[in-house]
Amino acid sequence: MPSNRVVHVRPAGDSESDRVAAEGLRQGIAAIQADLKVSPEFPPEVEEAAAAAAAAPRLPDLDRTDIPFVTIDPPSSMDLDQALHIERDRDGYRVHYAIADVAAFVAPGDPVDLEAHRRGETLYGADSKVPLHPKVLSEGAASLLPEQVRPALLWTIRCDDTGEGTDVKVERALVRSTAKLDYASVQRSIDDGSASESLQLLAELGAKRLEREAARGGVSLPLPEQEVTVAGDSWSLEFRTLLPVENWNAQISLLTGFGAASLMVYARVGLLRTLPPPDPHDVQRLHRTARALGIEWPAEQLYPDFIRSLDPRKPQHAAMVNACTRLLRGSGYVGFDGEVPAEPQHAALASEYAHVTAPLRRLGDRFAGEICVALCAGTEVPMWVLSELHDLPKVLSESGHRAHQYEGAVLDLVEAGVLQGRVGETFDAVVVDVDEKTPTRGVLTLQEPAVEGPVSSATALPLGTDVQARLVAADVATRKVAFELA
Repeated sequence: MPSNRVVHVRPAGDSESDRVAAEGLRQGIAAIQADLKVSPEFPPEVEEAAAAAAAAPRLPDLDRTDIPFVTIDPPSSMDLDQALHIERDRDGYRVHYAIADVAAFVAPGDPVDLEAHRRGETLYGADSKVPLHPKVLSEGAASLLPEQVRPALLWTIRCDDTGEGTDVKVERALVRSTAKLDYASVQRSIDDGSASESLQLLAELGAKRLEREAARGGVSLPLPEQEVTVAGDSWSLEFRTLLPVENWNAQISLLTGFGAASLMVYARVGLLRTLPPPDPHDVQRLHRTARALGIEWPAEQLYPDFIRSLDPRKPQHAAMVNACTRLLRGSGYVGFDGEVPAEPQHAALASEYAHVTAPLRRLGDRFAGEICVALCAGTEVPMWVLSELHDLPKVLSESGHRAHQYEGAVLDLVEAGVLQGRVGETFDAVVVDVDEKTPTRGVLTLQEPAVEGPVSSATALPLGTDVQARLVAADVATRKVAFELA
Protein backbone atom coordinates (compact mmCIF):
# COMPACT_ATOMS: atom_id res chain seq x y z
CA MET A 1 0.00 0.00 0.00
CA PRO A 2 1.91 3.09 -1.17
CA SER A 3 2.26 5.91 1.31
CA ASN A 4 2.63 9.69 1.09
CA ARG A 5 0.01 10.02 -1.67
CA VAL A 6 -1.98 13.22 -1.86
CA VAL A 7 -5.09 13.47 -4.01
CA HIS A 8 -6.72 16.85 -4.46
CA VAL A 9 -10.47 16.67 -4.37
CA ARG A 10 -11.67 16.88 -7.95
CA PRO A 11 -14.27 19.63 -7.27
CA ALA A 12 -11.81 22.16 -5.85
CA GLY A 13 -10.26 25.01 -7.76
CA ASP A 14 -10.79 28.49 -9.14
CA SER A 15 -13.89 27.99 -11.25
CA GLU A 16 -17.37 28.79 -9.98
CA SER A 17 -18.41 25.16 -10.37
CA ASP A 18 -15.42 24.05 -8.30
CA ARG A 19 -16.29 26.49 -5.51
CA VAL A 20 -19.90 25.29 -5.47
CA ALA A 21 -18.77 21.65 -5.28
CA ALA A 22 -16.35 22.40 -2.44
CA GLU A 23 -19.14 24.18 -0.62
CA GLY A 24 -21.25 21.07 -1.15
CA LEU A 25 -18.71 19.07 0.85
CA ARG A 26 -18.95 21.59 3.68
CA GLN A 27 -22.73 21.32 3.52
CA GLY A 28 -22.29 17.56 3.80
CA ILE A 29 -20.24 18.01 6.97
CA ALA A 30 -22.97 20.27 8.36
CA ALA A 31 -25.44 17.45 7.68
CA ILE A 32 -23.19 14.98 9.51
CA GLN A 33 -23.05 17.31 12.50
CA ALA A 34 -26.84 17.61 12.47
CA ASP A 35 -27.27 13.82 12.27
CA LEU A 36 -24.96 13.29 15.26
CA LYS A 37 -26.36 16.32 17.13
CA VAL A 38 -22.94 17.94 17.51
CA SER A 39 -21.83 21.49 16.80
CA PRO A 40 -18.56 23.44 16.87
CA GLU A 41 -20.51 26.31 18.41
CA PHE A 42 -21.06 26.61 22.18
CA PRO A 43 -24.09 28.04 24.00
CA PRO A 44 -23.61 31.71 24.98
CA GLU A 45 -23.48 30.95 28.69
CA VAL A 46 -20.65 28.45 28.10
CA GLU A 47 -18.65 30.97 26.04
CA GLU A 48 -19.19 33.60 28.74
CA ALA A 49 -18.05 31.26 31.50
CA ALA A 50 -14.99 30.21 29.45
CA ALA A 51 -14.02 33.83 28.81
CA ALA A 52 -14.32 34.63 32.52
CA ALA A 53 -12.21 31.56 33.41
CA ALA A 54 -9.57 32.52 30.84
CA ALA A 55 -9.20 35.88 32.55
CA ALA A 56 -8.89 34.47 36.08
CA PRO A 57 -7.19 31.04 36.21
CA ARG A 58 -6.23 29.39 39.49
CA LEU A 59 -2.42 29.56 39.36
CA PRO A 60 0.03 27.36 41.28
CA ASP A 61 2.87 28.66 43.43
CA LEU A 62 5.60 26.50 41.87
CA ASP A 63 7.37 28.26 38.98
CA ARG A 64 9.20 26.04 36.47
CA THR A 65 9.41 28.50 33.62
CA ASP A 66 13.15 27.84 33.73
CA ILE A 67 12.64 24.55 31.86
CA PRO A 68 12.97 25.16 28.09
CA PHE A 69 9.89 23.23 26.98
CA VAL A 70 8.82 22.85 23.34
CA THR A 71 5.61 21.56 21.82
CA ILE A 72 5.57 19.18 18.82
CA ASP A 73 2.30 19.04 16.90
CA PRO A 74 0.87 19.32 13.38
CA PRO A 75 1.57 22.85 12.06
CA SER A 76 -2.05 24.00 12.19
CA SER A 77 -2.72 22.78 15.75
CA MET A 78 -3.53 25.41 18.35
CA ASP A 79 -4.94 23.17 21.11
CA LEU A 80 -1.53 22.27 22.55
CA ASP A 81 -1.84 19.83 25.45
CA GLN A 82 1.77 18.75 25.86
CA ALA A 83 5.19 20.36 26.13
CA LEU A 84 8.39 18.34 26.40
CA HIS A 85 11.92 18.58 27.71
CA ILE A 86 14.36 15.67 28.16
CA GLU A 87 17.77 15.72 29.79
CA ARG A 88 20.34 13.17 30.81
CA ASP A 89 20.05 11.94 34.37
CA ARG A 90 22.69 10.26 36.50
CA ASP A 91 21.68 6.76 35.36
CA GLY A 92 19.64 7.47 32.25
CA TYR A 93 17.09 10.15 31.40
CA ARG A 94 14.84 12.69 33.08
CA VAL A 95 11.67 13.56 31.21
CA HIS A 96 9.77 16.73 31.99
CA TYR A 97 6.31 16.59 30.43
CA ALA A 98 3.99 19.54 30.95
CA ILE A 99 0.28 18.88 30.40
CA ALA A 100 -2.27 21.68 30.12
CA ASP A 101 -4.03 22.17 33.46
CA VAL A 102 -7.68 22.42 32.43
CA ALA A 103 -8.79 22.28 36.06
CA ALA A 104 -7.10 25.65 36.57
CA PHE A 105 -9.88 27.10 34.42
CA VAL A 106 -12.84 24.69 34.69
CA ALA A 107 -14.58 24.12 38.02
CA PRO A 108 -16.82 21.12 38.76
CA GLY A 109 -20.40 21.82 37.78
CA ASP A 110 -19.73 25.13 36.00
CA PRO A 111 -21.15 25.70 32.47
CA VAL A 112 -17.90 24.70 30.76
CA ASP A 113 -17.68 21.49 32.78
CA LEU A 114 -21.29 20.53 32.09
CA GLU A 115 -20.87 21.15 28.36
CA ALA A 116 -17.62 19.14 28.34
CA HIS A 117 -19.53 16.22 29.87
CA ARG A 118 -22.08 16.44 27.08
CA ARG A 119 -19.32 16.41 24.44
CA GLY A 120 -16.79 14.00 25.99
CA GLU A 121 -13.99 14.66 23.52
CA THR A 122 -12.97 16.78 20.55
CA LEU A 123 -14.23 15.48 17.20
CA TYR A 124 -11.92 15.77 14.19
CA GLY A 125 -12.82 15.75 10.51
CA ALA A 126 -11.29 17.82 7.69
CA ASP A 127 -11.76 21.52 8.58
CA SER A 128 -14.70 20.69 10.82
CA LYS A 129 -13.31 20.21 14.33
CA VAL A 130 -15.93 20.07 17.10
CA PRO A 131 -13.92 21.06 20.20
CA LEU A 132 -14.41 19.80 23.73
CA HIS A 133 -13.85 23.27 25.22
CA PRO A 134 -14.44 26.77 23.80
CA LYS A 135 -11.49 28.06 21.78
CA VAL A 136 -10.85 30.89 24.25
CA LEU A 137 -9.57 28.07 26.49
CA SER A 138 -8.56 25.20 24.20
CA GLU A 139 -6.71 27.37 21.68
CA GLY A 140 -6.03 30.30 24.01
CA ALA A 141 -5.61 30.63 27.75
CA ALA A 142 -5.20 26.90 28.55
CA SER A 143 -3.16 25.94 25.49
CA LEU A 144 0.62 25.66 25.90
CA LEU A 145 1.30 28.27 23.25
CA PRO A 146 4.88 29.50 22.79
CA GLU A 147 6.28 32.24 25.03
CA GLN A 148 3.19 32.19 27.25
CA VAL A 149 3.24 31.37 30.96
CA ARG A 150 0.67 28.66 31.59
CA PRO A 151 -0.53 26.54 34.52
CA ALA A 152 0.30 22.89 33.89
CA LEU A 153 0.51 19.47 35.45
CA LEU A 154 4.25 18.92 35.40
CA TRP A 155 5.22 15.25 35.13
CA THR A 156 8.81 14.34 36.03
CA ILE A 157 9.70 10.82 34.96
CA ARG A 158 13.06 9.14 35.39
CA CYS A 159 14.14 6.31 33.09
CA ASP A 160 17.19 4.07 33.32
CA ASP A 161 19.65 3.67 30.47
CA THR A 162 17.44 1.00 28.85
CA GLY A 163 14.51 3.40 28.69
CA GLU A 164 12.55 1.71 31.47
CA GLY A 165 10.67 4.11 33.76
CA THR A 166 11.93 4.04 37.33
CA ASP A 167 10.23 6.98 39.08
CA VAL A 168 7.28 9.27 38.40
CA LYS A 169 5.70 12.29 40.04
CA VAL A 170 3.33 15.05 38.98
CA GLU A 171 2.71 18.47 40.49
CA ARG A 172 1.12 21.74 39.52
CA ALA A 173 3.52 24.35 38.14
CA LEU A 174 3.79 27.38 35.93
CA VAL A 175 5.58 26.54 32.67
CA ARG A 176 6.51 28.28 29.44
CA SER A 177 7.01 26.70 26.02
CA THR A 178 9.90 28.26 24.12
CA ALA A 179 8.81 27.09 20.65
CA LYS A 180 5.89 25.59 18.72
CA LEU A 181 7.50 22.89 16.56
CA ASP A 182 6.05 20.53 13.97
CA TYR A 183 6.95 16.91 13.26
CA ALA A 184 8.54 17.42 9.84
CA SER A 185 10.93 20.16 10.97
CA VAL A 186 11.88 18.26 14.13
CA GLN A 187 12.57 15.13 12.08
CA ARG A 188 14.80 17.13 9.72
CA SER A 189 16.73 18.68 12.59
CA ILE A 190 17.30 15.28 14.21
CA ASP A 191 18.38 13.76 10.90
CA ASP A 192 20.83 16.55 10.04
CA GLY A 193 22.22 16.83 13.59
CA SER A 194 21.05 20.38 14.25
CA ALA A 195 18.44 19.42 16.86
CA SER A 196 18.73 20.55 20.47
CA GLU A 197 20.04 18.07 23.02
CA SER A 198 16.49 17.55 24.29
CA LEU A 199 15.23 16.57 20.83
CA GLN A 200 18.26 14.34 20.23
CA LEU A 201 17.41 12.61 23.50
CA LEU A 202 13.80 12.25 22.33
CA ALA A 203 15.07 10.19 19.41
CA GLU A 204 17.37 8.18 21.68
CA LEU A 205 14.84 7.51 24.42
CA GLY A 206 11.95 7.04 21.99
CA ALA A 207 13.84 4.29 20.19
CA LYS A 208 14.61 2.57 23.49
CA ARG A 209 10.96 2.83 24.54
CA LEU A 210 9.97 1.08 21.29
CA GLU A 211 12.42 -1.69 22.17
CA ARG A 212 10.86 -1.93 25.63
CA GLU A 213 7.42 -2.16 24.02
CA ALA A 214 8.54 -5.12 21.93
CA ALA A 215 10.15 -6.78 24.96
CA ARG A 216 6.99 -6.62 27.08
CA GLY A 217 4.76 -7.83 24.22
CA GLY A 218 3.09 -4.57 23.26
CA VAL A 219 1.87 -4.07 19.73
CA SER A 220 0.71 -1.30 17.41
CA LEU A 221 -0.58 -2.00 13.94
CA PRO A 222 1.47 -0.40 11.11
CA LEU A 223 -1.60 1.06 9.43
CA PRO A 224 -1.01 4.11 7.22
CA GLU A 225 -3.11 7.06 8.33
CA GLN A 226 -5.82 8.36 6.03
CA GLU A 227 -5.79 12.13 6.35
CA VAL A 228 -7.98 14.87 4.99
CA THR A 229 -6.18 18.15 4.33
CA VAL A 230 -8.04 21.36 3.60
CA ALA A 231 -6.47 24.53 2.24
CA GLY A 232 -9.18 26.98 1.25
CA ASP A 233 -11.20 25.22 -1.42
CA SER A 234 -8.48 22.62 -1.97
CA TRP A 235 -9.37 19.31 -0.29
CA SER A 236 -7.03 16.33 -0.37
CA LEU A 237 -6.87 12.75 0.90
CA GLU A 238 -3.60 11.14 1.81
CA PHE A 239 -2.37 7.78 3.05
CA ARG A 240 0.82 8.39 4.95
CA THR A 241 3.07 6.52 7.29
CA LEU A 242 4.18 8.22 10.48
CA LEU A 243 7.55 9.91 10.73
CA PRO A 244 9.88 8.30 13.28
CA VAL A 245 9.62 11.37 15.54
CA GLU A 246 5.86 10.87 15.77
CA ASN A 247 6.40 7.39 17.15
CA TRP A 248 9.10 8.64 19.55
CA ASN A 249 6.84 11.44 20.76
CA ALA A 250 3.95 9.00 21.21
CA GLN A 251 6.22 6.84 23.36
CA ILE A 252 6.68 9.74 25.80
CA SER A 253 2.92 10.11 26.08
CA LEU A 254 2.62 6.35 26.66
CA LEU A 255 5.40 6.49 29.25
CA THR A 256 3.41 9.13 31.13
CA GLY A 257 0.23 7.06 30.90
CA PHE A 258 2.05 4.03 32.30
CA GLY A 259 3.38 6.13 35.17
CA ALA A 260 -0.07 7.48 35.92
CA ALA A 261 -1.55 3.99 35.92
CA SER A 262 1.14 2.71 38.28
CA LEU A 263 0.28 5.46 40.76
CA MET A 264 -3.42 4.65 40.54
CA VAL A 265 -3.06 0.88 40.82
CA TYR A 266 -0.75 1.21 43.82
CA ALA A 267 -3.25 3.53 45.55
CA ARG A 268 -6.28 1.52 44.39
CA VAL A 269 -8.08 4.53 43.00
CA GLY A 270 -8.13 5.71 39.42
CA LEU A 271 -9.43 5.75 35.88
CA LEU A 272 -7.74 3.30 33.51
CA ARG A 273 -7.88 2.81 29.77
CA THR A 274 -8.33 -0.92 29.16
CA LEU A 275 -8.42 -3.47 26.35
CA PRO A 276 -9.27 -7.14 26.95
CA PRO A 277 -6.85 -9.83 25.79
CA PRO A 278 -7.57 -11.24 22.33
CA ASP A 279 -9.95 -14.17 22.03
CA PRO A 280 -7.95 -17.34 21.20
CA HIS A 281 -10.49 -18.15 18.48
CA ASP A 282 -9.73 -14.80 16.80
CA VAL A 283 -6.00 -15.55 16.95
CA GLN A 284 -6.63 -18.96 15.36
CA ARG A 285 -8.68 -17.27 12.65
CA LEU A 286 -5.77 -14.92 11.93
CA HIS A 287 -3.43 -17.90 11.59
CA ARG A 288 -5.81 -19.26 8.92
CA THR A 289 -5.84 -15.87 7.19
CA ALA A 290 -2.04 -15.80 7.16
CA ARG A 291 -1.96 -19.25 5.56
CA ALA A 292 -4.51 -18.16 2.93
CA LEU A 293 -2.34 -15.13 2.12
CA GLY A 294 0.84 -17.19 1.92
CA ILE A 295 2.45 -15.42 4.89
CA GLU A 296 4.61 -17.54 7.16
CA TRP A 297 3.55 -17.40 10.83
CA PRO A 298 5.41 -20.02 12.88
CA ALA A 299 3.33 -21.53 15.66
CA GLU A 300 5.89 -20.44 18.27
CA GLN A 301 5.89 -16.79 17.11
CA LEU A 302 3.78 -14.56 19.35
CA TYR A 303 1.16 -12.31 17.81
CA PRO A 304 2.99 -9.00 18.60
CA ASP A 305 6.21 -10.30 17.01
CA PHE A 306 4.26 -11.44 13.95
CA ILE A 307 2.72 -7.97 13.56
CA ARG A 308 6.16 -6.35 13.69
CA SER A 309 7.27 -8.60 10.82
CA LEU A 310 4.60 -7.25 8.44
CA ASP A 311 5.27 -4.68 5.72
CA PRO A 312 1.96 -2.96 4.81
CA ARG A 313 3.47 -1.83 1.48
CA LYS A 314 3.04 -5.43 0.29
CA PRO A 315 -0.54 -6.29 -0.79
CA GLN A 316 -0.74 -9.54 1.19
CA HIS A 317 0.70 -7.89 4.29
CA ALA A 318 -1.69 -4.93 3.95
CA ALA A 319 -4.61 -7.37 4.02
CA MET A 320 -3.07 -9.16 7.01
CA VAL A 321 -2.70 -5.90 8.97
CA ASN A 322 -6.33 -5.08 8.21
CA ALA A 323 -7.43 -8.50 9.48
CA CYS A 324 -5.46 -7.99 12.70
CA THR A 325 -7.56 -4.97 13.67
CA ARG A 326 -10.22 -7.33 15.04
CA LEU A 327 -7.89 -8.18 17.94
CA LEU A 328 -7.79 -4.54 19.05
CA ARG A 329 -11.51 -4.08 19.51
CA GLY A 330 -13.29 -3.63 22.81
CA SER A 331 -11.23 -0.87 24.41
CA GLY A 332 -12.87 1.05 27.23
CA TYR A 333 -12.42 2.78 30.56
CA VAL A 334 -12.79 1.55 34.11
CA GLY A 335 -13.02 3.71 37.23
CA PHE A 336 -12.24 2.25 40.64
CA ASP A 337 -11.89 3.25 44.28
CA GLY A 338 -10.85 0.64 46.83
CA GLU A 339 -10.30 -2.41 44.62
CA VAL A 340 -8.23 -2.74 41.46
CA PRO A 341 -10.32 -4.04 38.51
CA ALA A 342 -10.10 -7.73 37.69
CA GLU A 343 -8.69 -6.94 34.21
CA PRO A 344 -6.80 -3.64 34.54
CA GLN A 345 -4.46 -4.03 31.58
CA HIS A 346 -4.52 -2.61 28.09
CA ALA A 347 -3.74 -5.76 26.10
CA ALA A 348 -2.17 -3.97 23.11
CA LEU A 349 0.21 -2.12 25.43
CA ALA A 350 0.82 -5.15 27.70
CA SER A 351 0.53 -2.92 30.76
CA GLU A 352 -1.83 -0.90 32.90
CA TYR A 353 -2.39 2.45 31.22
CA ALA A 354 -4.24 5.72 31.77
CA HIS A 355 -5.11 8.65 29.53
CA VAL A 356 -3.64 11.80 31.14
CA THR A 357 -1.88 13.72 28.36
CA ALA A 358 -4.72 15.35 26.37
CA PRO A 359 -7.11 17.13 28.76
CA LEU A 360 -7.91 19.87 26.24
CA ARG A 361 -9.28 17.18 23.94
CA ARG A 362 -10.51 14.37 26.24
CA LEU A 363 -12.72 14.82 29.27
CA GLY A 364 -11.35 11.85 31.22
CA ASP A 365 -7.77 13.12 31.22
CA ARG A 366 -8.70 16.00 33.56
CA PHE A 367 -10.06 13.54 36.13
CA ALA A 368 -7.17 11.07 35.82
CA GLY A 369 -4.62 13.87 36.11
CA GLU A 370 -6.31 15.23 39.22
CA ILE A 371 -6.12 11.81 40.88
CA CYS A 372 -2.38 11.58 40.22
CA VAL A 373 -1.69 15.10 41.52
CA ALA A 374 -3.46 14.24 44.77
CA LEU A 375 -1.63 10.92 45.13
CA CYS A 376 1.77 12.55 44.61
CA ALA A 377 0.96 15.38 47.02
CA GLY A 378 -0.29 12.94 49.68
CA THR A 379 -3.70 14.63 49.79
CA GLU A 380 -7.21 13.25 49.43
CA VAL A 381 -8.51 12.76 45.90
CA PRO A 382 -11.16 15.49 45.42
CA MET A 383 -14.73 14.37 45.97
CA TRP A 384 -15.79 15.82 42.60
CA VAL A 385 -13.47 13.27 41.01
CA LEU A 386 -14.43 10.30 43.19
CA SER A 387 -18.14 10.94 42.71
CA GLU A 388 -17.80 10.43 38.94
CA LEU A 389 -15.55 7.38 38.76
CA HIS A 390 -18.53 5.05 38.36
CA ASP A 391 -20.39 6.98 35.63
CA LEU A 392 -17.49 8.56 33.74
CA PRO A 393 -16.47 5.40 31.80
CA LYS A 394 -19.90 5.30 30.14
CA VAL A 395 -19.66 8.98 29.18
CA LEU A 396 -16.21 8.41 27.69
CA SER A 397 -17.29 5.26 25.86
CA GLU A 398 -20.24 7.05 24.28
CA SER A 399 -18.13 10.01 23.21
CA GLY A 400 -15.49 7.68 21.75
CA HIS A 401 -18.17 5.95 19.68
CA ARG A 402 -19.46 9.32 18.50
CA ALA A 403 -15.94 10.42 17.54
CA HIS A 404 -15.48 7.24 15.50
CA GLN A 405 -18.81 7.85 13.74
CA TYR A 406 -17.94 11.47 12.98
CA GLU A 407 -14.47 10.78 11.63
CA GLY A 408 -15.74 7.88 9.51
CA ALA A 409 -18.63 9.87 8.08
CA VAL A 410 -16.38 12.80 7.12
CA LEU A 411 -13.92 10.44 5.43
CA ASP A 412 -16.79 8.76 3.55
CA LEU A 413 -17.99 12.17 2.41
CA VAL A 414 -14.58 13.29 1.16
CA GLU A 415 -13.95 9.95 -0.56
CA ALA A 416 -17.23 10.37 -2.43
CA GLY A 417 -16.18 13.92 -3.32
CA VAL A 418 -12.78 12.75 -4.60
CA LEU A 419 -14.44 10.17 -6.87
CA GLN A 420 -17.47 12.18 -7.95
CA GLY A 421 -17.62 12.30 -11.73
CA ARG A 422 -15.36 9.27 -12.18
CA VAL A 423 -18.02 6.53 -12.16
CA GLY A 424 -17.13 3.91 -14.76
CA GLU A 425 -13.36 4.42 -14.44
CA THR A 426 -11.08 1.53 -13.51
CA PHE A 427 -8.51 1.78 -10.70
CA ASP A 428 -5.57 -0.24 -9.40
CA ALA A 429 -6.52 -1.63 -5.99
CA VAL A 430 -5.77 -4.23 -3.32
CA VAL A 431 -8.45 -6.38 -1.68
CA VAL A 432 -7.79 -5.96 2.04
CA ASP A 433 -10.86 -7.65 3.54
CA VAL A 434 -13.35 -10.32 2.51
CA ASP A 435 -16.68 -11.02 4.21
CA GLU A 436 -16.45 -14.49 5.73
CA LYS A 437 -20.16 -15.19 5.22
CA THR A 438 -20.39 -13.60 1.77
CA PRO A 439 -16.97 -13.94 0.12
CA THR A 440 -18.13 -12.03 -2.96
CA ARG A 441 -18.15 -8.84 -0.86
CA GLY A 442 -15.28 -7.09 0.83
CA VAL A 443 -13.15 -3.95 1.11
CA LEU A 444 -10.43 -2.64 -1.16
CA THR A 445 -7.83 0.10 -1.01
CA LEU A 446 -7.11 2.10 -4.13
CA GLN A 447 -3.52 2.74 -5.00
CA GLU A 448 -4.55 6.09 -6.50
CA PRO A 449 -6.47 8.06 -5.20
CA ALA A 450 -6.16 7.34 -1.47
CA VAL A 451 -9.53 5.72 -0.89
CA GLU A 452 -10.90 2.65 0.89
CA GLY A 453 -14.30 1.34 -0.17
CA PRO A 454 -16.63 -1.65 -0.53
CA VAL A 455 -16.19 -3.99 -3.48
CA SER A 456 -18.25 -6.84 -4.90
CA SER A 457 -17.60 -9.57 -7.44
CA ALA A 458 -19.45 -12.37 -9.16
CA THR A 459 -16.97 -14.82 -7.63
CA ALA A 460 -15.07 -15.01 -4.34
CA LEU A 461 -12.81 -12.01 -3.85
CA PRO A 462 -9.04 -12.68 -3.85
CA LEU A 463 -7.85 -11.43 -0.46
CA GLY A 464 -4.51 -9.62 -0.46
CA THR A 465 -4.33 -9.47 -4.25
CA ASP A 466 -3.74 -6.63 -6.71
CA VAL A 467 -6.90 -6.18 -8.76
CA GLN A 468 -8.55 -3.85 -11.23
CA ALA A 469 -11.72 -2.34 -9.79
CA ARG A 470 -14.43 -0.36 -11.58
CA LEU A 471 -16.15 2.49 -9.74
CA VAL A 472 -19.90 1.94 -9.91
CA ALA A 473 -21.12 4.61 -7.45
CA ALA A 474 -19.83 7.84 -5.88
CA ASP A 475 -22.59 9.84 -4.22
CA VAL A 476 -21.74 12.84 -2.04
CA ALA A 477 -25.33 13.14 -0.77
CA THR A 478 -25.33 9.63 0.71
CA ARG A 479 -21.55 9.53 1.35
CA LYS A 480 -21.33 6.22 -0.50
CA VAL A 481 -18.83 4.76 -2.93
CA ALA A 482 -18.89 1.26 -4.43
CA PHE A 483 -16.66 -0.80 -6.67
CA GLU A 484 -16.81 -4.06 -8.60
CA LEU A 485 -13.98 -6.15 -9.94
CA ALA A 486 -13.27 -5.17 -13.53
